[in-house]
Amino acid sequence: MATQHSRSAARFMMAPAVFLLLVWMLVPLSMTLWFSFRRFLPLRGGDQGFVWFENYTRFISSSAFWPSVQTTLIIVGGILLISVVFGILLALLLDQPMWGQGVVRILVIAPFFVMPTVSALVWKNMFMDPTNGLFAHLWRAFGADPVVWLSDAPLFSIILIVSWQWLPFATLILLTAIQSLDSEQLEAAEMDGAGHLSRFGYIILPHMSRAITIVILIQTIFLLSIFAEIFVTTGGAFGSRTLTYLIYQRVLESQNVGLGSAGGVYAIILANIVALFLMRIVGKNLDA
Repeated sequence: MATQHSRSAARFMMAPAVFLLLVWMLVPLSMTLWFSFRRFLPLRGGDQGFVWFENYTRFISSSAFWPSVQTTLIIVGGILLISVVFGILLALLLDQPMWGQGVVRILVIAPFFVMPTVSALVWKNMFMDPTNGLFAHLWRAFGADPVVWLSDAPLFSIILIVSWQWLPFATLILLTAIQSLDSEQLEAAEMDGAGHLSRFGYIILPHMSRAITIVILIQTIFLLSIFAEIFVTTGGAFGSRTLTYLIYQRVLESQNVGLGSAGGVYAIILANIVALFLMRIVGKNLDA
């Protein structure tokens, strides 16, 4: 059992790291709050003083605000659905004994280490290009006209690209959960006559619930700020503009730092609302 002295020593040793982490988080947040109350136009007069909540009112009353929030939630929800469903299937497949199992697992996990910009460029030019892309050639082979993915189905295209990146992460976490399952439970269920679906529904899936929760929580935190894939592929056009991309447009394209900072605060609020919702709905599995 840890003594009072050991606990105090642990707090003392952790204090520098905690302090640096707080500074790393609080300084950008404080600057964002500061600029959100000011009219700051770098190329059109600079800092023009406090406007208080005018930036917040202008940002939320913009016709692009609520569609960008809706687009963000649709993209995040679609990616989570694909990651969890196909992550479970891949994890079950990789848990089976096969020749070259180690190499297969490395190949499955490899997309997670590809930079988002590189991944988006590969999908845009090699797969989704309506003239020379792989999908275009497949469509022509079946006598159909190629689909212009990034304009005809922009949200689906972005969901597909980002899911390809995040699927390995979900697969790795879920595979670890499957491998921690006691094989004696499965053997006992099999001896009692339980089929594959029954074993999956009553033993494997409940055992994976905590891992699924972790996947959903971690991916949601990162996916709410998705930007690079949209910037490289659609440029925010065709209804693919997320809240993060809208903030980028307000700051860099419109050169309005105050308005973009107000959008950043809204993005923080949205992220916290989604996180609290997930913690209440699916986070209960962490206490099971």
